[in-house]
Amino acid sequence: MKLTILGGGGFRVPLVYGALLGDHAEGRVTHVTLYDLDAGRLSAIARVLAEQGAGVPDAPVVSATTDLDEALRGADFVFSAIRVGGLAGRAADERIALAEGVLGQETVGAGGIAYGLRTLPVVTHIARRIAELAPESWVINFTNPAGMVTEAMSRILGDRVVGICDSPVGLGRRVARVLGASPDEAWIDYVGLNHLGWLRGLRVGGHDILPRLFEDDALLGSFEEGKLFGTDWLRALGAIPNEYLHYYYFNREAVRAYREAEKTRGAFLLDQQAGFYEETGRPGTSALAAWHRTLADREATYMAHNREAAGVGERAEEDLESGGYEKVALALMRAIARNERATLILNVRNRHTLSVLDADAVIEVPCFVDAAGAHPVSVEPLPYHAVGLVTAVKAVEREALAAAESGSRETAVKAFALHPLVDSVAVARRLVEGYTAEHAGLAYLRR
Repeated sequence: MKLTILGGGGFRVPLVYGALLGDHAEGRVTHVTLYDLDAGRLSAIARVLAEQGAGVPDAPVVSATTDLDEALRGADFVFSAIRVGGLAGRAADERIALAEGVLGQETVGAGGIAYGLRTLPVVTHIARRIAELAPESWVINFTNPAGMVTEAMSRILGDRVVGICDSPVGLGRRVARVLGASPDEAWIDYVGLNHLGWLRGLRVGGHDILPRLFEDDALLGSFEEGKLFGTDWLRALGAIPNEYLHYYYFNREAVRAYREAEKTRGAFLLDQQAGFYEETGRPGTSALAAWHRTLADREATYMAHNREAAGVGERAEEDLESGGYEKVALALMRAIARNERATLILNVRNRHTLSVLDADAVIEVPCFVDAAGAHPVSVEPLPYHAVGLVTAVKAVEREALAAAESGSRETAVKAFALHPLVDSVAVARRLVEGYTAEHAGLAYLRR
């Protein structure tokens, strides 16, 4: 079975390959094709993968190419993890937004919209090439903003594209751990959009054990989200928000922390990964060892500005483990390729799951997965406070999709202006001016 990874020179590709190395069952991935526009990054990651696979008899064969069509031909699965504009683009998104006093995070607020507008034309082209060259393949999308990008690709590929994210899985694992439950045996009642969802229940043996968490101050404040949001706010919500909702619930504090920081997250990662790719090119350097060191630093500093804004200090060691997006991707591939039924939290078309959104809106909910794809599970209606955020942000995504399709600058302004974290139409206009002046990838937005 052939897996093609778009963005194959990306830093997190070894996580996916590492997961594949542990899969020895019949019907496993036997060939991995890395596709990237940057030949140097491709070469560096290929060296990491070669060290990972050394001594593993049935390690998937790895090839690399800068030709998209070559990469797609014959693919059974396509894993999309591209970053249009690179980390330099992300750093610019943050800088331009913060200069206007609004959030520039890569998936939330102004930064997320700018990143989406750069990315949507590219992923739309990719989806068309997949439909032409590998129409029977399944596409697993991790490209951010994941919900918006998955929805754009689904307009061409239908239900054969599924978005994944490790945030809900990581949240579910942390909550299960503090309640003494096995994450693999718990049903996670989670609903929302990508990076905008709430864990509302944790069922073990048919019983919801989440209420126990709200009854115990020590437990409720003992894990990442309890520290970020505070026990009083979690109790008021009656749910555990995805960590990215910190940008909404504590926006003023988050923006201040970002503006006062020596470097934004994008600028930090830009410098960090530049050092990694440079190091892998030195003679005698172990590319795999360099990658492991860089990954550990990356995980330890994840959402550091938010923790600073919340006054909770460094990330606890037990919270460092993410949901493992590579494990989600592998479980999704197994379920489809082998009809090994699984339950996963995924980004899929709504159908009739949430009545406040139309059938084609991509949402993030638990899904049953089998050979026919991912099927969203019926969930309880959202409370009004969540309906407000979900519908507002979905409206923003739709305006961004319309702007990418039409090239209308005014529609792009509308996308920014309607976002709950952009507080002025005048600011929205200046953001569009700033982003189009900075990014060649936004030249398609006409005046």
